[in-house]
Amino acid sequence: MISRLFRTAPLTCVFLIVFWTVGALTGGITGNDNQLLAQVGFGTDSPLWTVFSSALWSMDLLGYVGTTVLLLVFGPLAERSLGGLRTTAIFLSSHVIGSFLGLGVVLLGRDVHWSWLDSLVGGVAAGPSIGGVGLVLALTFRMPPLWRRRVRLLTILSVLVLTLYSGWLEDVLRLSGGVAGLLIGALFLKSKTVHKPSSFHETRVLVALLLAASALGPVVAMMSPYPNGPLAWFTDVVAVTQPSQDYVDEVCASDAVELCRTMLIQLSYGRFPALVMSLLPALLLLVLAEGLRRGRRFAWWSALVCNVAYAAFIGWYVVDTARIPDAGALEMTFSFGITMLAPLAITLVLLMTRKHFAVRLPRHAVRKFWRFTLGSVALLSALYVFGGYLVRDEFTPQPGFVELLADLPTRFLPPGYLDLVPLQYYAEGFVGSLLYEYTGVVFWLIALAGLLMASWQAWPSSGEKEAEHARELMRRYGGSSLSYMTTWRGNQYWFTPDGETAIAYRVVATIALTIGDPIGPARVEAVRGFAEFCQENGWTPCLYSVGTETREAVEGLGWQAVQVAEDTVIELDELSFTGKKWQDVRTALNKAAKAGITAEWCTYADAPFAITDQIRSISAEWVADKGLPEMGFTLGGLEELTGDGVRCLLAVDGDRTVHGITSWLPVYADGEVVGWTLDFMRRRTHGFRGSMEFLIASAAQQLQTEGARFLSLSGAPLARLDRGERPRALQRVLDFTGQVLEPVYGFRSLFAFKAKFQPSYRPMFMAYPDSAALPRIANAISRAYLPHLNARQGLRLATKMIIRTRGRVTTHGRTG
Repeated sequence: MISRLFRTAPLTCVFLIVFWTVGALTGGITGNDNQLLAQVGFGTDSPLWTVFSSALWSMDLLGYVGTTVLLLVFGPLAERSLGGLRTTAIFLSSHVIGSFLGLGVVLLGRDVHWSWLDSLVGGVAAGPSIGGVGLVLALTFRMPPLWRRRVRLLTILSVLVLTLYSGWLEDVLRLSGGVAGLLIGALFLKSKTVHKPSSFHETRVLVALLLAASALGPVVAMMSPYPNGPLAWFTDVVAVTQPSQDYVDEVCASDAVELCRTMLIQLSYGRFPALVMSLLPALLLLVLAEGLRRGRRFAWWSALVCNVAYAAFIGWYVVDTARIPDAGALEMTFSFGITMLAPLAITLVLLMTRKHFAVRLPRHAVRKFWRFTLGSVALLSALYVFGGYLVRDEFTPQPGFVELLADLPTRFLPPGYLDLVPLQYYAEGFVGSLLYEYTGVVFWLIALAGLLMASWQAWPSSGEKEAEHARELMRRYGGSSLSYMTTWRGNQYWFTPDGETAIAYRVVATIALTIGDPIGPARVEAVRGFAEFCQENGWTPCLYSVGTETREAVEGLGWQAVQVAEDTVIELDELSFTGKKWQDVRTALNKAAKAGITAEWCTYADAPFAITDQIRSISAEWVADKGLPEMGFTLGGLEELTGDGVRCLLAVDGDRTVHGITSWLPVYADGEVVGWTLDFMRRRTHGFRGSMEFLIASAAQQLQTEGARFLSLSGAPLARLDRGERPRALQRVLDFTGQVLEPVYGFRSLFAFKAKFQPSYRPMFMAYPDSAALPRIANAISRAYLPHLNARQGLRLATKMIIRTRGRVTTHGRTG
């Protein structure tokens, strides 16, 4: 991986090596050598040559790490897209132009007596992140529209937040470096492509990013040890500050009684509840941003109310309490006006994009959420009032029942938040402190978790009527060998407007996973409509186990595809078990005949209890032997044996002992069964060893006489035929995953077993519209296949995978 990085981005790698080497040799990594930074950093009083030397150092270790991450992500992209020389030129130009541009802003602020910018005069800044931010923003002009908007908005908001709240010289120069990068990109890299408006989903993402950025501003100031930005004052308003004991003693010795009480309460707060309650507004907005990304209507209303209230509260606070006689009009307007204008601007954006957030929760989900939330409020309130009254001697001053009831609203707000409610008490004992400090913390953590789950949760919308219509379409139009799986329980259905094409799907972790190809005549139109349906609901579509025809169709829509399985098909027209290649199959048939084992067809629902009891026992034995739960999704279990039209073929001896079982799913075309797909495979551990070969061969012979055209042995997940093509990176990851999972589920051994029947191979693909969603898609697929995996089983699975990767496990062939 490192060698590949050197090949694709040599200049980025060389620069980072020099950057860290210089920092290590000069002690600049620690950030404690102020004399060194004063010599090499760039500032108002520095020589001009330091504009270049400042790119080889950073102010502290966090700067080194952050810059490295930034350049490792975007440096290789820039070198591949622009070339090494142009990447270097843009980086240096952004750094130099941005540094001088930022320095000019600082000097201008000094001339107009802006205290914030005046405080930066005489300081120095160092860091290649100035040119790095410029390189990123210039590179966005060569990105696809989707990523251009995301990267540009996220980068601009990040450096803007750092400038406004942290506010040191390096933050100002980083922002001006971004401006320089935008100018360079607009002048030299802008393409002549037609501007395309944001898609439905993309608008949601951008609005969510905007709301999230507004939430992180105060957090940046709180986390900064020395915030210096024009909005740094906002931290003292919304945070639970914990002043020093000496300062508290000094204030309490004066006549400031109210201030003394407030500072004593803030000093008494534990670090964890103080941190949570300080971060509460930011956490709430971040959760609502996730809801906006999913298109939830409740998140839109909540974000709108929060921002309007925020602007009103800040306006009231500024008018009532913000008095700085020594500050100029410009500074007052900027520092205090922007805190009101930001939420008002977000409110305007929310109103303009209202139609994009139309996903409503079902009424039962809304009722459940409010019952849960109001119940939590009532329980915690009762616990605080009655419990506090019982330990009232642990409060100072000692409250009565009415006083505790009046103090209750303050438990759900950060202490002293915006000075809306005066603080009256502080607790000193264990129980009193627990009630006083954690009542609000527990409630808000519960409420935020509920809001987050409401954003993620998907509610089934398909009923029995839709399922029956999908089954009727499946019988009429048929489809791939997996088409019958669309009728399994747990699937939902989406139909084209004319109702003639259906897509079966299930939502797992906000990924809408389809099962097989669309059923019906209009496949491409169905995929396009289904993708729009998913966007409206805040989901990411993923077509799983589709054939070559569907893959080629969706690639025309700009989707990507990767092979995830190999379907193995036995053509029955001229099937005969003759020749050396069928030796293993003939051997199984002959041994079964000698052992008195016969193949019997049945339906699971109508089979005698003595037979079904053995089938359940064999299945339970098979699962217990693996020590892991059965897989689902495209792999059926006992429940799927009862499906309409499903046939079971049993290997039974003269004593009516079942040695093995297979189930076969019908494949339709024009209302008739034309083929069968193998699904359920189990054999008794100490039974007839060749039972699977015997059952499949017997099924092929008997179904051939019934007029079936083919048998599908179904797809082997994470296994494929080597066709001599060079696999892409994602394909290599899937191949490695199949290799690691081999000792657990034996996908490749199963694939090798099916090769005994000389099948033809048909690749099965996974198609998806956005590569950024691949980690979530992988998580959704794993959860769909292993929905009941518990922690102990997960640990066992991980252990087997680790052992396998170290080459300590040898896997023998398995047949089911």
